[in-house]
Amino acid sequence: MVRPVWDGRRVLITGDTGFKGSWLSLWLADLGALVAGFALPAATDPSLFESARIGDLVEHTDGDIRDLDAVERVVQQTAPEVVFHLAAQPLVRYSYQAPIETYATNVMGTAHVLDACRRQSSVKAIIVVTTDKCYENREWVWPYRESDPLGGHDPYSSSKGAAELVASAYRRSYFGVDGAPLLATVRAGNVIGGGDWSTDRLIPDFVRAFERGERVRIRSPRAVRPWQHVLEALDGYLTIAARLLKGDRAVATAWNFGPDQEDARSVSWIATRMVELFGAGGWDQDEAPQAHEATMLMLDCSKARQELGWRPAWPVAKALERVVAWHRGAADGGDARALTLNQIKEYQALGRALAGEYL
Repeated sequence: MVRPVWDGRRVLITGDTGFKGSWLSLWLADLGALVAGFALPAATDPSLFESARIGDLVEHTDGDIRDLDAVERVVQQTAPEVVFHLAAQPLVRYSYQAPIETYATNVMGTAHVLDACRRQSSVKAIIVVTTDKCYENREWVWPYRESDPLGGHDPYSSSKGAAELVASAYRRSYFGVDGAPLLATVRAGNVIGGGDWSTDRLIPDFVRAFERGERVRIRSPRAVRPWQHVLEALDGYLTIAARLLKGDRAVATAWNFGPDQEDARSVSWIATRMVELFGAGGWDQDEAPQAHEATMLMLDCSKARQELGWRPAWPVAKALERVVAWHRGAADGGDARALTLNQIKEYQALGRALAGEYL
């Protein structure tokens, strides 16, 4: 009998206390992986990490990826076969307030993780998670491809572009020889899902407002983003990791994972749909002066479609329905872990061709 890809596999996730890291930790644990995590304590209260009791399933270590010694210790102690590097300072507007923290976390933190991995013989595959905002944004109507220039107007976006450059340099300098880990970077769209209570993000802002019976003030109603459910992005990450574990050097490169082009929607469209789904509340435009953020952003995911057979399974309308269903369930006293696992099972049950890559 062929061993399932993740059964008993040792995995380290940096940023496991974050929203996306919590979903990934729970999914991998459910697939049979032995998951270790390294991160600062959860940045929000409530958090999915705490409410879904992720710490009961993960060998978690509190730590900061800006601390090279701490990163090296956790990599040595957990001896992972696969490393998913998600830990980051993830907020655009906060990066204007704390640029040094943002660069130290997103650029040097990535270098610390990769340097620790190159010294640990157990590591076979590394997936560095960056962002759709790592591209030099031209405010054009065409979606960005993996071959387009990296850049960024704000500290957050440029730090993620720089993290991509760090990963590329490590791949070519250290990971291109036989026996070295295979390294891929992944660039997802605007990820949404249940259990996200982050500050200064559209969907969590709506969830909090509906809970309080308030209206939402939104900054840029005409801005267009590639919205997608968190499971879509994680599905891409798991697919890449499984291929790297098989020694497939062709996937040791950069990948976009985003929605179909017609699902790149404006902020106002998302806001109006959220009001419809909750059946209450409303939104107004925030007229106060705002820091610069890109207006038009879309991803070209044809490479993942053609070379991996990957494609989105949940359109943005479905993704929003699942977000609202999760939070309605939690508000009614539902168990956060069960709500999350049920949506993971629902997604897996779609019977997609890629299921054999990681189930």
